[in-house]
Amino acid sequence: MPIPDYQTLMLPLLKIAAEGETRIPDVEDRLAADFGLTEAERAAVLPSGRQKVLHNRLHWAKFYLTRAGLVDVPRRGRFLASASGRDLLARHPPRIDIALLETYPAFRDFYRGTGAAPEDAPEDVAGAPPAPPAAAPSVTPEEQIETAYAALQAALRDDLLARILQNGPAFFEQVIVTLLVAMGYGGSHRDAARQLGRSGDGGVDGVINEDPLGLDRVYVQAKRYAPGHGVGRPDVQGFVGSLVGLGATKGVFVTTSSFSTQARDFVRHLTQRVILIDGPHLAALMIEHNVGVRLARAVEFKRLDEDFFAEED
Repeated sequence: MPIPDYQTLMLPLLKIAAEGETRIPDVEDRLAADFGLTEAERAAVLPSGRQKVLHNRLHWAKFYLTRAGLVDVPRRGRFLASASGRDLLARHPPRIDIALLETYPAFRDFYRGTGAAPEDAPEDVAGAPPAPPAAAPSVTPEEQIETAYAALQAALRDDLLARILQNGPAFFEQVIVTLLVAMGYGGSHRDAARQLGRSGDGGVDGVINEDPLGLDRVYVQAKRYAPGHGVGRPDVQGFVGSLVGLGATKGVFVTTSSFSTQARDFVRHLTQRVILIDGPHLAALMIEHNVGVRLARAVEFKRLDEDFFAEED
């Protein structure tokens, strides 16, 4: 079944907390089993890859319950149901959600914009979410932020590839040179450009030092193709044949389009180490290494510093 949203998790989490003091990791294992989640669902992570989806949703469920006064936090990382939480469970609610929590004044004041960040929320999350819409979202504030971020990154990748295709082949070679140098290959930018500019040398587009000292070399093939014009096995096989003829063991095939399944399968069992970089991967590497992009806006999220408020004995 799909991973339950954070509101669906509130009631079962409170029931477990009513049994005694517990921790999120313990609740996570138990509820994953109760909901029949697969291993893949248990391991699913947010777009940033920094935290598991289920773990994140449980943290927010616990945080909101705490803000409503239904959960107490006797010490860091541990929690249990409060007297109010036990009273609520005694009424056997079919579900606990934002609408129910807003019947508690403390939570309503917080949720309408006066709250603070959760003690154990991940570092990239700010305090209270913005004023809620008419219907509370089923995803956590982090998921909303990361979904928006992923959409912006996808649009940026598309823009990068479109701009590369608007320029000529020489510009594409320059993009690859700049990227490889930014990733630590080729020594200086001048040396890398000299190596990679020898188009058509022995069936490869260029060769670049793997390290600044030139102890090993990587051969490069670059194909600037429009979307829909994919690279098939024959092109990759021809590149590998060139590597064999040159006595090379490492190669990188870069394209602005895509590789066929047959091409990807072909390189998996080669003696040579051949890396295939398609358009989306190329654009992602450019973003990661700040090639062709610049910082437009930085949004900083802060959390409570527990160490600052810890009193010495």
